[in-house]
Amino acid sequence: MTTIVPTSEEDPTLFVVRFASELAWADAGPEVAEPQVTRLCMEAQESIVMGKWLDLASLMLTSADLVFSKVSDKELECIFTIICNLVTKLENPEDTLEMTKLISAKITQQPNDKPALRLKILFNLYNVLENSDSRFFVYMQALNFALNGKVTEHVIPSFKKIDSFLKEWNIGVKDQRNLFLTIANVLKENKSSGKDSFKFLTKYLATFSGEDSHAMSEAKEEAVQAVIEFVKAPDTFQCDLLDMPAVGQLEKDAKYALVYQLLKIFLTQRLDAYLEFQAANSTLMKGYGLVHEDCITKMRLMSLVDLGSHESGQIPYALIKDTLRINDDEVELWVVKAITAKLIDCKMDQMNQVVIVSRCTERIFGQSQWQSLRAKLATWKSNVANVISTIQANKITEDGSQAMQGLMIR
Repeated sequence: MTTIVPTSEEDPTLFVVRFASELAWADAGPEVAEPQVTRLCMEAQESIVMGKWLDLASLMLTSADLVFSKVSDKELECIFTIICNLVTKLENPEDTLEMTKLISAKITQQPNDKPALRLKILFNLYNVLENSDSRFFVYMQALNFALNGKVTEHVIPSFKKIDSFLKEWNIGVKDQRNLFLTIANVLKENKSSGKDSFKFLTKYLATFSGEDSHAMSEAKEEAVQAVIEFVKAPDTFQCDLLDMPAVGQLEKDAKYALVYQLLKIFLTQRLDAYLEFQAANSTLMKGYGLVHEDCITKMRLMSLVDLGSHESGQIPYALIKDTLRINDDEVELWVVKAITAKLIDCKMDQMNQVVIVSRCTERIFGQSQWQSLRAKLATWKSNVANVISTIQANKITEDGSQAMQGLMIR
């Protein structure tokens, strides 16, 4: 954040008004310019004396477009630092937000003119604000400006702090939706990690409940986008989309029911179901940019995961071959691919032609998975209790034996 260091006795705000006024009237000649500059400076001084900070901000921003086009980047940043600091003069949060909107509107007016510098000025404004509503407003302005100005790389590092920002802003559900969807769009525009974009898109969808049917209907396109992104992602094998009402509404939608069916296949069924779906809906698949060979690869891995979840820890090579529709000599190759993708932990018993699975990633983690986890924890708790009881019993026996030996010695 830039700090203003006064270098003369003139108030910094008056200096900015004088500088911008002289710039605006430079071509009019001194006879016309000087009275106008004097008038504007007197008007600014009156606003300072009367504490009319909104009027002063409006006056200082009158020639903002001209300032952007005429001065150096360093001078521009200094000028707007002085303007942005006016928000610290206000005590009423509503007035602060009004001034924040006024300043932000001027900064974001021309997204293709010095976009990186304008974005930096926006964040300078954010940093001098203390009111959470105003801070959230400026942050959203920065995200949308970064999208429009094609400078998304400058806002992406801030996404790591979103959780702490949410606690600070304390915003409602509608604002959260707007935030998550905008972040997902920024990441998509920047062609960043597909996982990150998908994560914020699912956060957006998770804000909808089944009771909010009207609002939820507006999220259909985003729900479809999330499904397609999941199916396309070569390194994403688990998601909670099926549990989200915003995605569930697609099941009975005339336009998007097949998209929901595709998601269900990827999360609950095996390769044969996908091949049958693709044969009947190849045009739909191509329309969404889905590559059949890539989908087969992902479904083979997810089918192998499904086998690991349902085959009591041992999967015969023959079953893998039939389920994945591969040759005998490809079985171990696909097992290695699943291990590399961290989908399963296992050992290959080549002599007995079985894969012994010790851990397997669940494609979905719903009610049945929680119940299974609860049962495993209960068993673990019981086993630990038995071990403790055995140790205590052995200790009592050992202590008793030592006591008897002591009596015998006496």
